[in-house]
Amino acid sequence: MTAASDLPTASAVSAPPAPVAYPAESTAADLDRAIAELRDHARAFARMPAREKAALLREIVPRTLAAAPRMVAEGCRAKGIDPSSPLAGEEWLAGACPFILNVRLLAEALEDIAARGAPRLPFRAVRRRDDGRVTVRVFPASSPDRALLSGFTCEVLLQEGVRTDEVRPAQASFYRSADPEGGVSLILGAGNVASIPPMDALYKLFVEGKVVLLKMSPVNAYLGPILEDALAPLVTRGFLRIVHGGASVGSYLAGHPDVADIHITGSQHTHDTIVWGPPGPEQDRRRAANEPLLNKPITSELGNVSPVIVTPFLYADDELWFQARNIATQVVNNASFNCNAAKMLVLPHGWRQRGVFLEKLRRALREARTRKAYYPGAFDRYSALTTGRAGVSRFGEASTDELPWTLVEDLDPKNPREPLFYEEPFCGILSEVSVGSDDPAEFLDAATRFCNDTLWGTLSASIVVHPVLEEDPTVGAALEAAITRLRYGAVSVNHWPAFVYALVSPPWGGHPSSTLANVQSGLGFVHNTPMLERIEKAILRGPLVASPRPPVFYDHRNMAKLGEKLARYYASPGWSHVPSIAGAALFG
Repeated sequence: MTAASDLPTASAVSAPPAPVAYPAESTAADLDRAIAELRDHARAFARMPAREKAALLREIVPRTLAAAPRMVAEGCRAKGIDPSSPLAGEEWLAGACPFILNVRLLAEALEDIAARGAPRLPFRAVRRRDDGRVTVRVFPASSPDRALLSGFTCEVLLQEGVRTDEVRPAQASFYRSADPEGGVSLILGAGNVASIPPMDALYKLFVEGKVVLLKMSPVNAYLGPILEDALAPLVTRGFLRIVHGGASVGSYLAGHPDVADIHITGSQHTHDTIVWGPPGPEQDRRRAANEPLLNKPITSELGNVSPVIVTPFLYADDELWFQARNIATQVVNNASFNCNAAKMLVLPHGWRQRGVFLEKLRRALREARTRKAYYPGAFDRYSALTTGRAGVSRFGEASTDELPWTLVEDLDPKNPREPLFYEEPFCGILSEVSVGSDDPAEFLDAATRFCNDTLWGTLSASIVVHPVLEEDPTVGAALEAAITRLRYGAVSVNHWPAFVYALVSPPWGGHPSSTLANVQSGLGFVHNTPMLERIEKAILRGPLVASPRPPVFYDHRNMAKLGEKLARYYASPGWSHVPSIAGAALFG
């Protein structure tokens, strides 16, 4: 067991000179053996007492902390990041930190289940709104949490018809079932963010009670051996297997008779090929007739043309500059290879500050250094979406492995054939469109309709709004209506919805209005450590200008040091960590 004090400092995390090592593709014999071993342990794991599962997770917590420097170093090496630079913090904050936090929160939840039957919720967390809808506050859950993210809250809006007295009895439904049989879940892992594959596995294991076969994406298969070390207690007990390979391996596993269900984080095209068959007339026929090729339960998280809605107001200069850097961060983080990266800036038609705001956004994009476009297909997508267009501004120089940050302005909101409305760029392109008017309430209504009816995806959206507007009875009501009506699984006020992902306790996934035939951003939720049922969306709220600046900001000088300190805190929370974290944040 590795103590937190034994963890190397961020400055000690350095990339070896050797190239990134990718494991060999698993053979058919390897795959069959892995499935057989998991099948043989599925029932035992499903019926394992909650307290024993919590003990497994407690054993894993220090292992994830010990594995964190390797995860960061390998991620930096694969993505072309100087591991001694502040940008290495992206790998801490999006990779190691949520992974560690997820393990610990699940351990606490299972200990609560063992002691009281359900995961503990914060005091007075369950609330009935004036419109009759029920929300559950999941963050902050403790005083240190409140201190570390001052002014931030996150609540879960449950589906219509849920009553307050139904919330707690419905938690942790798997652990209320008698003698479950379990089963083998296949996870087709994401290739962009280090925490996604293990966190998807943790959800299947400890919320749904399934053993897991995790197929790593070829893009980040280098993480496989590190995850096996971190999750060794699950591997050695026969509850988790990690395998490698491309599309043919994924197809073989998806069709295997001993795989009970599937979760995929990736592209809509991959999902539809698995479910309906290869693109073409036969796929179209199957979809129209509702005859899926794959007759197994499948959940998914498949990306988004993520909107940022800016409500009209006469903002102060520092407020505009904070939000310009906030939005630029949502574009450039992880070289824009994030399913929740900002992709569509929705501005009010006739807003007097439009020009000033866009110039500040251009300034922020100029400041952010270009990055290695490491994800396959990025150059082709970029070329297809920008070549021959008017209103295209590029920031930074293109090279053989880097793409410039790009702003595409003044799209026509009434053009149903605009590809930027329905194709996720998955590279550093941010587009801009104006709708509605400069009346805040009218704009929020128009922006909501535009996002719901025109943009592809149901994963996440954000709204920038001044606190004066929130306090206005008319605009405040329009804001709450927009938050409720937006068909996204996460809606964030004034900040990046990635906070919903990173906090882990909220659910993360597409809005439940999606269907298998029109899957949009996917079906089902992950994370959700309170194990809530009948979820509609997570709602994050934060201040218009946060101080100190959020650690994810592209210009945060202490991002890596702060990421490492947060990893230690997540592994072993307590007030003793707060002064050090606060110091690193203040000098960012």
